[in-house]
Amino acid sequence: MEKNKLQDQIDDYLRYSQIERGLSSNTITAYRQDLEEYLAFVKKEGMDSWPTEASDVDAFLARQYDLNKATSSISRLISSMRKFYQWLARQNIQKLNPMLEIDLPKKERRLPVALNQKEINDLLAQPDIKRKLGLRDRAILETLYATGMRVSELINLELQDLHEDLGLVRVLGKGSKERLIPISSVALHWIKQYQKEVRDPLILKAGQNDEHIFLNSRAKQLTRQAIWQMIKKYCQSAGITKDVTPHTLRHTFATHLLENGADLRVVQEILGHSDISTTQIYTNLSQKHILQVYQKTHPRL
Repeated sequence: MEKNKLQDQIDDYLRYSQIERGLSSNTITAYRQDLEEYLAFVKKEGMDSWPTEASDVDAFLARQYDLNKATSSISRLISSMRKFYQWLARQNIQKLNPMLEIDLPKKERRLPVALNQKEINDLLAQPDIKRKLGLRDRAILETLYATGMRVSELINLELQDLHEDLGLVRVLGKGSKERLIPISSVALHWIKQYQKEVRDPLILKAGQNDEHIFLNSRAKQLTRQAIWQMIKKYCQSAGITKDVTPHTLRHTFATHLLENGADLRVVQEILGHSDISTTQIYTNLSQKHILQVYQKTHPRL
């Protein structure tokens, strides 16, 4: 009877979260999964009410680690349980809250995947520049590698954002923050060639104007998905076996700058990071490169 009451409390809490707090169905589903997993533990331990001791909660979380759950999943689980216990207290169902003594696990900081110089050169050489889409794709790849901008920033670039005489491009980043970043003469060359041979004739043929620089074959703005499908395709044809993510060229850009002596603050500004700790993750990659160079070149090793 009591154990059914615990299930009823979960149902009441989720109903409250959906109706009163207006949480999405996806969030409600995630909460239900987390709390019913906790309920299964409580039942297995033969408890008739929600644990009030932090040691019991620790035992439950230890089992999650034993199942090799990701740190992010366990953090979400703890967050779900915290909110549930707060609701129990507000409803005068249970005042003692063991979650006050439970800390979130330290966030895992995985090193980003970056391409080495040979891999990036091979990737840039993949598009067939004799074809219109190939010329466009080459210009896209060169721009991403030259600037380190996000894909979402690239698809929103407009002709007015290019300042060729200054070698700069205006980017609208997260939170609608503007920044001016350098762009190489090589990337500008490919953009100009694409614009002259592909983009402008396409606009003329379509009979409609679009200020975005990079367009699809129907003279419409490109999507993020289209660009990353294209990049994955070229990585595959270049024989690159690394796990390429939507940020691979951005990671590669930052890593190569630091490997060649760029100041961390400069890289932070170019990438548009508000906090330098976000940029510092790339120093781990560049330090690895420094160690490799040292081991290869020092005469007394």
